[in-house]
Amino acid sequence: MVDIRVKICGLRTVEDVAAVAAAGAAYAGFVFFPKSPRHLTIAQARVLALAAPVGLAKVALVVDADDAALDAITEAMPLDMLQLHGHESPERVAEVRARYGLPVMKAVGVADEGDLAAVLDYSLAADQILVDAKPPKNADLPGGNGLSFDWRLVAQRRWLKPWMLAGGLTPDNVAQAIRLTNARQVDVSSGVEASPGVKDASKIAAFVAATRAPAVPMLR
Repeated sequence: MVDIRVKICGLRTVEDVAAVAAAGAAYAGFVFFPKSPRHLTIAQARVLALAAPVGLAKVALVVDADDAALDAITEAMPLDMLQLHGHESPERVAEVRARYGLPVMKAVGVADEGDLAAVLDYSLAADQILVDAKPPKNADLPGGNGLSFDWRLVAQRRWLKPWMLAGGLTPDNVAQAIRLTNARQVDVSSGVEASPGVKDASKIAAFVAATRAPAVPMLR
């Protein structure tokens, strides 16, 4: 069985971190974006990062953050990765990677095949790519909207860097998404919540368990 690496994003409590670790996820995501219901202050995120067990990768999600903001985050807490989820250019991705010496994941929004060219562009600068559903026009959030895209657009794709599938994933559909796309990493936030910003430990466990499930029929 292929090991699927799971990222649970938008954690807000120590209990969330414990639930993610207990479920066997690989990444814990902390959101630094004031418009998000999952937003954390640096002080709050530091507590959660310090509570994370060894082996659970700690990811800071930022949106068009400047160096001052990134300096404050990286100096205050132990991190394993930075996730850039805004309109950062490939050049900015490379700058961040060089400045902080941390792996960088760049989110790329996808709505149609024309959006896939950006994946290649960012693959030259980032360590990983998060392939997410493109948010609606005028949306307040760049991600975490619970929206999916046509997974057939990325079915069996091969890119220069490891990639992670996101957007509208839930415990009920993640196995099918993996089967269709051949993704080896998946990301979820709203799909394991009881309400916006409130994680549900049972849904977290069910989501990770579903990624270990036997293959399901391919979507047509």
